[in-house]
Amino acid sequence: MTVVDKQTWPRRAIYDFFAPMSDPFYTLTFPVDVTALRAWCKRHGLPFYPAMVFAVTKAMEEVEAFRYKDRDGVIVHHDALVPSFTDLRPGSETFYIVTLEAGEDPADFCRRAKEQSAAQTQFITAGPWDADQLVYFTCLPWFPVTALKNEKDLNLSDSVPRVAWGRWEEKGARTELLLSLELNHRLLDGVHVGKFYEALKEWMRQL
Repeated sequence: MTVVDKQTWPRRAIYDFFAPMSDPFYTLTFPVDVTALRAWCKRHGLPFYPAMVFAVTKAMEEVEAFRYKDRDGVIVHHDALVPSFTDLRPGSETFYIVTLEAGEDPADFCRRAKEQSAAQTQFITAGPWDADQLVYFTCLPWFPVTALKNEKDLNLSDSVPRVAWGRWEEKGARTELLLSLELNHRLLDGVHVGKFYEALKEWMRQL
């Protein structure tokens, strides 16, 4: 993690424009073709949910702007992001939050995520990472998600992206889901979402 010199930061004027706003977050939802990822999960006998968490985390890391964070006016830059996702045991209506470093191997992440989720007894656990390294994930597999707004404390400095998706839809030979992002406009614009979208598509294409 490094501290950014705001005086030479190219984004300084945009940041200053959005800085006074009590809720600088905006939300958008768009379709993502997950056919390749779903097929990869089937081939390797791995669950789709953590695989999608891994894919989104890695795509965000590819876009430098996603690794900038605002700490009460101090801008920092991280080398990596850490996924933190909700999970639900079969038959339960009480969710809990699993957090672990992504690493570089999607299959290894899926196995570690499954093991940690099964073993976790607390609602949420802490780790060695910085709080603003996290990416918050949730999945609502019971219905398609067309829009979503997350809870947040407007009194706190918050740069954590929120990611959500719902039930996928099969369209012929393709599988598509709607991906929702909630992002801090002090740090991220539509052009960065476009770069993330292309990085996510490329990551899945290479599978």
